[in-house]
Amino acid sequence: MTWPDDIDEILAGDLAAGFAYLTPAKGVVITPMAPLGLRDRNAGTVTLSTSLALWKKLDRIRRNPGVAVAYHAREHGLTDKPGFVLVQGHASFDPEPDRDWLESITPEWDRFLGPRLRGPAGRMLKTYYWERVAITVRVDRVVAWDDTEATGAPQVFGASRPVNPASQRPPKNGTDPREDAAALVADAGRLPHTLLGWCGSDDMPEVIPVTGAEATEDGVELLVPQGAVPGGGRRAGLTSHLFKPRMVGQEQRIHTGWLEMREGRVLYAPHTRAGYKLPQSKTLMTLGSASLATRMRASRAAGIAR
Repeated sequence: MTWPDDIDEILAGDLAAGFAYLTPAKGVVITPMAPLGLRDRNAGTVTLSTSLALWKKLDRIRRNPGVAVAYHAREHGLTDKPGFVLVQGHASFDPEPDRDWLESITPEWDRFLGPRLRGPAGRMLKTYYWERVAITVRVDRVVAWDDTEATGAPQVFGASRPVNPASQRPPKNGTDPREDAAALVADAGRLPHTLLGWCGSDDMPEVIPVTGAEATEDGVELLVPQGAVPGGGRRAGLTSHLFKPRMVGQEQRIHTGWLEMREGRVLYAPHTRAGYKLPQSKTLMTLGSASLATRMRASRAAGIAR
């Protein structure tokens, strides 16, 4: 399949996108990534790269290849064209880093993230720069809204959108919040981008933007596009994040939990919370990225890295 020029402008220009993948229980995790504008309209693919040290993401993709990429933020990128674009498809990756391919994307890396460091700092970043693999997404569907809030009816390219998924079986430990709802609301109010995702009936993530959140006795009430959330209850991921130019300076708060439509209200009960904060400092980013080397042992133990 392919997509039109106006959609391609967004795919080519965004510095950050929300990469969504499935958990074994058919929940969703959304993690911000830098797609570097890598895509091939003739082949119908988009490509992202990730460190082998972040092995859990790759293990989940290996088990459930249905993924989505939400192009939702224009700042610090190459275009100011409005819109929210969701790319859905099936992902694959080779567990062996391809140095030639990594060298070939140097122009894109430099354009979005700046030139790779050399010398002692470059050696510290070896895992971040070169122990990486390409995640290639064979695109099944592109869903595009004219505004970044994803209101109204979208354009759909490729496969038709599936029917709404049925409710999922509740977790054995119940659906009530297990993390601080007020903390989630504070993060969503402080960080500029919040995304919500769940597993669609075709086993690919659905992702929408969240424009507001309020703590209640039932968890968190979310403000989302009208009619976007299917009825019933299901596992879902929610991520709030911030990023600075060239991704030097980031903050991410990544949740998994339970999503439910109740009397017209969209309620979210957070069950897990993870994330990190990197100040806008090249030195601290280098030190933080260098720590990925310590995670390679776990990646090899999981059978991701060789």
